[in-house]
Amino acid sequence: MPSDRAGAYVRQPAGYRAFIPSPLPPDPPLELDRVLVTILSRADQAVGRLDGLSQTLPNPELFVAMYVRREAVLSSQIEGTQSTLDDVLAYELAGTVGMHRDVEEVVNYVKAMEYGLHRLTTLPLSLRLIREIHGELLSSGRGAERMPGDFRTSQNWIGSAGGLLRDASFVPPPPHEMHEGLGNLETFLHADHGFPPLIESAMAHAQFETIHPFLDGNGRVGRLLVTFLLVHRRVLGRPLLYLSYYLKRHRASYYDRLMAVREDGDWEGWLRFFLTGVAETAEEATGTAGAIVALRERHRAEVQRLGHNGLALLDLLYRNPLVNSRLVMESLAVSVPTAHKLLQSFEELGVLTEITGYRRNRLFRYNVYLALFDEPAAPTEEEAEVQETESQADRD
Repeated sequence: MPSDRAGAYVRQPAGYRAFIPSPLPPDPPLELDRVLVTILSRADQAVGRLDGLSQTLPNPELFVAMYVRREAVLSSQIEGTQSTLDDVLAYELAGTVGMHRDVEEVVNYVKAMEYGLHRLTTLPLSLRLIREIHGELLSSGRGAERMPGDFRTSQNWIGSAGGLLRDASFVPPPPHEMHEGLGNLETFLHADHGFPPLIESAMAHAQFETIHPFLDGNGRVGRLLVTFLLVHRRVLGRPLLYLSYYLKRHRASYYDRLMAVREDGDWEGWLRFFLTGVAETAEEATGTAGAIVALRERHRAEVQRLGHNGLALLDLLYRNPLVNSRLVMESLAVSVPTAHKLLQSFEELGVLTEITGYRRNRLFRYNVYLALFDEPAAPTEEEAEVQETESQADRD
């Protein structure tokens, strides 16, 4: 394939070279060889199984709520935040008092996801929607001063933290070329091009990251774009596919595959990487969903003797797996003594674990449920190498 298949570097008046992307779809057209077709088939089947299982969950919105939070944490960690899922749950329980800016960034991601999914019911997937999502994402905290909701008007670049433009590993198109690239991307999203939705999502994500239209938040918006596209194309009835965990574990390969598209025109290599991630992520999510159903049934049998309030508290835990007596009292409309007694009973049954050791202001954690969303404790060799040698950052 020609090396300029995805675009070309063009020297700018200031002396640096910026990458100007070619419109989608690629020319020459994609070569869907046997290997790529096999990976696409696996990914399609995995996503179909996940979507089918989601239709059978007793309360799928609870499952979605936890996956959105997990995705927000992982996607933000790729950009350098240190917040955990427990940090987000503690914030939701206690409110904004003393919120660390990393937690605020993750909370904004959750809001942006929920906002975008709601807007998709009334607004087509478009540049307008992308700007609105970005506005929610950077509505406060870190990045709030970097034109939230507006495309950049200056040159940005990707490189090591604190690096200069001349040392950049990649320079996206300047603003006037950026707008043309965005217009071409929107045209592609609205066209009846006949590509399978997973391949469309893969190409759209790579193109968006290449255009890099914001001063901050491009990676997070680009990852959200994948989920929004699959929901918009009705591949998923609910937003249950999130690639951040896969991309975090294979961060070096992720950047390498994107650069290979730009420099070598290797769209097929990017598609193999992306679709493998879709398949693995969907299979993992399907396993987690099945484990949640089994856990819920087991614990429903154990707390049934506590009556209606016991079952109601168990349902609450699937949305709020970190609770205190105040939340139980307000959510279940019960008295303070009843809330305390319910929590004590759940602790005695081994469903909840008290994590403060205090006599007052006690917090209870649904450990076995949250364990289903844990990452492996140790990073992969690839992660460890990247953490030591590479720091990706946007710079204007």
